[in-house]
Amino acid sequence: MNDSSWGAPPQAGYWGPSDRGPVQGAAPAGPAYDAHYAQQTRPMPIVPDVPDHGGDQDDDQGAARLSGPLFDESQSAQPYAAAPRNPEPMPDVPQPAQPQPQKKSAGRDLGAAIGVGVGLGVVIIASLFVVKAVFVGVIAIAVVVGLWELTKRLDERKGIKAPLVPLAVGGAAMVVAGYVRGSEGAWVAMALTALAVLVWRMTEPPEGYLKDVTAGLFAAFYVPFLATFVAMMLMADDGPWRVLTFLVLTVVSDTGAYAVGWRFGKTKLAPRISPGKTREGLLGAVAFAMAAGALCMQFAIDGGAWWQGLLLGLAVAVSATLGDLGESMIKRDLGIKDMGTLLPGHGGIMDRLDSLLPTAPVVWLLLVVFVGSG
Repeated sequence: MNDSSWGAPPQAGYWGPSDRGPVQGAAPAGPAYDAHYAQQTRPMPIVPDVPDHGGDQDDDQGAARLSGPLFDESQSAQPYAAAPRNPEPMPDVPQPAQPQPQKKSAGRDLGAAIGVGVGLGVVIIASLFVVKAVFVGVIAIAVVVGLWELTKRLDERKGIKAPLVPLAVGGAAMVVAGYVRGSEGAWVAMALTALAVLVWRMTEPPEGYLKDVTAGLFAAFYVPFLATFVAMMLMADDGPWRVLTFLVLTVVSDTGAYAVGWRFGKTKLAPRISPGKTREGLLGAVAFAMAAGALCMQFAIDGGAWWQGLLLGLAVAVSATLGDLGESMIKRDLGIKDMGTLLPGHGGIMDRLDSLLPTAPVVWLLLVVFVGSG
């Protein structure tokens, strides 16, 4: 078939020059239509271009939707409704309020914290200077409560069941032995407490034995054994003043770190451990503790000198900060903020012993080096 056949009228049964199907818009062929159908068919109307509104649709597809034998001239002549050229402006969306700078907060109830701190100070000083044995009892009670808080948290958060009974009995005995027999008594009591923990745990199933006794030995060393050095300070003739110096320097160090860090702190000291501590706060702790140490060694300790107090204050600031960071590591591992809720504004007993416990052996040793065991 030559190219001229494209212009001939369609014959019956013929669908077009190829096998691709009927041509769009052509009259269907068949016996019901005569040969003059093509001449009688109304020509296809010309569809005006649809206005372009900037969309991504294809123009050919728009024309295909309007053309064809099912549309007459009146339909094809009406273009699609166009979007208004000048739409009404959208109402102004209210902008979110700019956040106001927040004032620094202490993060705790300072009124309750100060009240509890003053109450504890009165009890400690009264027992310290009236009867030494009473203060030893205060240390033993603090040790037992601290062990209870620590073992309870280990059980709640990690499923570690450190034996509390041998720890509590051995811890109290450790403090008394340190006061009565000094370092020898403290070490013997520590060894017996460790043995009691190992044996006590044998009464339960062996699953978890290693982690339970390991946690028990850690608790025995961390709480009662370190607290024993406070009792050993008390053995000296000026023992109450040594203990008071130890307490004052630790508290002053914490206070200086808080005051300077809250006001001037910008550079984080250990953000992964304790985000609230800053290097500026550490400098404040050192300055406050050294000043207090010079005063205490000069006027409170027999045979002490102010320059020894400077060294003592520096050592206390470092050990107290490390002790606080160590307690923060434990609490982060356990996923808690405080060890307990016994002391309003402070947390638990362990939250107050965190900087005292590691500082006790440091102060005991330096006082022995500077002025002797008394």
